[in-house]
Amino acid sequence: MGCVQAKPLTNSTPGGLEKLKLENGYVGNGGVNAHRRSTGQPQRDSLKQHRHEPIISNAEPGSRNEKAGDEWVVLTGSDGDKDDGHVSHKVSVDEEELVDGWPKWLTDNISREILAGLVPKSADSYDKLDKVGEGTYSNVYKARDRDTGKIVALKKVRFDTSEPESVKFMAREIMFLRKLDHPNVVKLEGLATSRMQYSLYLVFDFMRSDLARIISSPEGLTEPQVKCYMHQLLSGLQHCHERGIIHRDIKGSNLLIDKHGMLKIADFGLANYYVQDPKRPLTNRVVTLWYRAPELLLGSTDYGVGIDLWSAGCVLAEMFTGRPLLPGRTEVEQLHRIFRLCGTPSEEYWKRLKLSTTFRPPRSYKPSLQEAFKDFPFSSLSLLSTLLALDPAYRGSASSALRNEVSTD
Repeated sequence: MGCVQAKPLTNSTPGGLEKLKLENGYVGNGGVNAHRRSTGQPQRDSLKQHRHEPIISNAEPGSRNEKAGDEWVVLTGSDGDKDDGHVSHKVSVDEEELVDGWPKWLTDNISREILAGLVPKSADSYDKLDKVGEGTYSNVYKARDRDTGKIVALKKVRFDTSEPESVKFMAREIMFLRKLDHPNVVKLEGLATSRMQYSLYLVFDFMRSDLARIISSPEGLTEPQVKCYMHQLLSGLQHCHERGIIHRDIKGSNLLIDKHGMLKIADFGLANYYVQDPKRPLTNRVVTLWYRAPELLLGSTDYGVGIDLWSAGCVLAEMFTGRPLLPGRTEVEQLHRIFRLCGTPSEEYWKRLKLSTTFRPPRSYKPSLQEAFKDFPFSSLSLLSTLLALDPAYRGSASSALRNEVSTD
């Protein structure tokens, strides 16, 4: 059951993770971007365009990131769970060649195991009703399935067929979406292709809103609504984390809300396994700046579920206050905002986590979180204090947060 909602909103929310996708193969379409409210992306002369997507079951990521080329999970192989970072085949230029109903340029680059169970469909199977989102790397359409009449969202991703790396980013997202099955995680309904255009469409349920838009509405959120949405967010994260997957871009615009008030975690474009064998470093250039955990800002490449929990804590505070908790403009400013709220890290913190001391604050700060949010309900303040612990080891897990939620209500 979802949360009771106010009147649905009509304006879409922003995103901004351009650099990582550009460096990992997405091809810009030169689309025009409208001005939208920032979600933590510092403005830079070299990166002024932001991707815009509607409220669908695969919202856009948004943060300043760099290439994570050495941490790709497996897209080819027997189980589709691990990756050696390489594509096994060149993209076919034969537009008419099919493999099990799929264009060969797709099966050459996405594991057959990932596609198993999906029915090959053509983009012509859908009537596009309206373009509801346009960005540098994808367009999103409201569409009707010609066979069933169902209204869906089509996320069209274009890629350069002369460069096999270009499909890798989307292949990983498809793999994770296929592995997850939970009411609070968005479901990939299907894939459709346009062979003549070398285009791939991800098919999702059409969603009417997202949490960022609801938070920014004049009505705001009531305490029961906040608790309801937070419970659903933690439930979805629990499902992901128990399967070894971290999302790495939790924020309001990636939390979609349907007409019944059901929250669904969307956009797994930055997701990855946090338990790998052999152990390899993970990129720290993930998560929108305003929701980025301190260990990422300090350069950690060995992290886990704590980064999603920190982001969830930021979302919790935002739901109560109606505004971003830590709206820093740069990474240095973001760290100082965190230290002023959560206190200066101890010497043990720096040593145990093996983090860079370059950004140690010039002065010591005492934690101010309890005072800043003294008007919060006790149970919510307790949860917020846990999720925003500087040390990720003290943030617990989504499971423990759900247990504590029950015991304190």
